[in-house]
Amino acid sequence: MQDVFLSGGFILLDGKTFEVVGNWELPGEAAPFGYDFWYQPRHNVMMSTEWGAPKALAYGFNPEHVNEGLYGSKIHVWDWTTHKRLQSLDLGEEGAIPLEIRFLHDPAATEGYVGCALQGTVFRFYRTPKGDWAAEKVIHVPSKKVEGWTLPVMPSLITDILISLDDRFLYFSNWLHGDIRQYDITNRRNPRLAGQLFLGGSILNDGPVKVLEDPENQSQPPPRTIKGKRIPGSPQMLQLSLDGKRLYVTTSLYSGWDKQFYPEMIKEGSVMMQIDVNTANGGLKVNENFLVDFGKEPNGPALAHELRYPGGDCTSDIWL
Repeated sequence: MQDVFLSGGFILLDGKTFEVVGNWELPGEAAPFGYDFWYQPRHNVMMSTEWGAPKALAYGFNPEHVNEGLYGSKIHVWDWTTHKRLQSLDLGEEGAIPLEIRFLHDPAATEGYVGCALQGTVFRFYRTPKGDWAAEKVIHVPSKKVEGWTLPVMPSLITDILISLDDRFLYFSNWLHGDIRQYDITNRRNPRLAGQLFLGGSILNDGPVKVLEDPENQSQPPPRTIKGKRIPGSPQMLQLSLDGKRLYVTTSLYSGWDKQFYPEMIKEGSVMMQIDVNTANGGLKVNENFLVDFGKEPNGPALAHELRYPGGDCTSDIWL
């Protein structure tokens, strides 16, 4: 029963009626802790990730649940045609809780990136000359030693990543530290930090948390106010315009975790912000004239999560 409870499968919907057809994967092929996926039909492959057992994550994060094996650390390789699981790549402790996974947009490419929440790492996955798949760590956001927080060490908690349509920039959000980062991935194995912007988070300089040691030697950021409103919570889900110039962000992760780490956001609601992107040299700048306040919804306050462009965006468009 334990294995069945922890298994995560994919539900297949009819493309016209949206009625449930059944499971996508073959019987017995479900992977543990099923979460995100991305496919590349040209190469007959789909990659999927792991989060955790619903009974563990539903009411907040308990580090002991990691030690108890209730959170994942693998990405899975699937045959797109037969729906058979071909490989499971264990990213180890450094790759614990791999969430969002992205192939490069170039349909000829056989590589991409996955953001791993617990240790603040990004892994590059790729097809080897032998035809199988492998992964390597290419980015690490170090944890900070703190006081006045739940634990003595605060991870960045990478929760969302995306890749610009031209495959030049990788973006991700550090939901606990409170920043969004932009990396130039022209060199696929050696990403270079090109932009960074704090928009809330848990280490604000007027809050209860004091940073004692920071391997990156960054000062604690001030609170951010847009259109007269102090931003509650922290950058979480991201979406990028097709031209790569406008990055949108919301602040809610999951209600159980929102309540635990950002209780003020439960009372005020989340927000959506817009960030102007320097696509020539890299760099991020907040648009001071744009703010969607979901605390003012008629039945709010609401916790906004996913973002989508009606005509396609950088996490929905896949080419053959």
